[in-house]
Amino acid sequence: MQGAPSHVDTFDYKPALAASDGKSVGGRTILGPQWKFKPYGKSGLYISDLFPNVAQHADQLCLMNSMYIDNPAHPQATIQLHTGSVRFVRPSMGSWVVYGLGTQNQNLPGFITINPPAAVGGAQNYGAGFLPAAFEGTSITGEAKGMPNIAPAMASSLQRKQIDLVQSMNRDMLRKSGENPQIEGIIESYELGFRMQSTVPDVMEIAKESKKTLEMYGIGEDATDTFGRQCLMARRFAEAGVRFIEIAHTGWDQHQALQARHTANAKAVDKPIAGLLADLQQRKMLDDTLVVWGGEFGRTPTAQNRDGRDHNNRGYTMWMAGGGVKGGMRYGATDELGARAETDKVHVHDLHATILHLLGLDHERLTYRYAGRDFRLTETYGNVVKGIMA
Repeated sequence: MQGAPSHVDTFDYKPALAASDGKSVGGRTILGPQWKFKPYGKSGLYISDLFPNVAQHADQLCLMNSMYIDNPAHPQATIQLHTGSVRFVRPSMGSWVVYGLGTQNQNLPGFITINPPAAVGGAQNYGAGFLPAAFEGTSITGEAKGMPNIAPAMASSLQRKQIDLVQSMNRDMLRKSGENPQIEGIIESYELGFRMQSTVPDVMEIAKESKKTLEMYGIGEDATDTFGRQCLMARRFAEAGVRFIEIAHTGWDQHQALQARHTANAKAVDKPIAGLLADLQQRKMLDDTLVVWGGEFGRTPTAQNRDGRDHNNRGYTMWMAGGGVKGGMRYGATDELGARAETDKVHVHDLHATILHLLGLDHERLTYRYAGRDFRLTETYGNVVKGIMA
């Protein structure tokens, strides 16, 4: 959710914030939660009225209420969320995951990003960095109704001859240059692109889905159609063996018009996300599919421009579901107003270490030697959050 959803208006229940509405703190006016919270499920997790459909899955959610990240600026925080660092170009988390786990379907990319946020970080958010180019994410933009340039421009046999000619020149260059991950990545990308032509159109053909399934994702409804298609596409890609899939929804940066914009944003994503969770569960995929939700940081408990909130990197919420995490729980906490993480704090490196652990990877051992030293997603620190493990 690029732009930073307000945790105190969504998944971080703060009664003291509501009681302090209108009071002054440090020259700023406290803005109470703009939506009501109530308990859901057997677990009684408090979730706001912004997410009534996701709230129906409360017993599958693990709310991580004590997140924090190093920088309160969108570009830096977004890049750190995706790559672990802002110092220079690093491999994205999706690239690390595919590097560590390999692929399950030779005819599809191991990492797909749908509607990536171009304005903040751009291709860095799904790039392979210094990893071999074959691990870079494949982006799908727009409404996920198809992948551009996937239809063959000529007969398959003729195209195969054309690719063989190009590949012979690439391999000749590789022989002359010696080991070269970039050239090897280009060679693999040509072959993958050729194989994708026969697989991708079928995977992306959602017309084969039942009417009930389409309705579950909100497809056909004005507010939810676009994001619903993206969520359904994510399930179809996961089902087909794609290891890592990211879906982005932009426009959550509400320095003003918080009520109007968060209402519209939540309406666009709430039903599709709930549909995705329900669909994964009914297909018995949720146990081994990890769903992660969140933005690059949260927002302040104080008001900005009367009806908005400023950036807050010191404390915010992300949630996980499936994939080996405990459902129906809150982990960690911010202070009573939601300004900063205080209990069981989870840094973004801890988040990355935990995600890798849930996928069967040791973040300290998943390394790649570059420029004379071993690099990893979590840099030099980060701890697995064992308290959320099922």
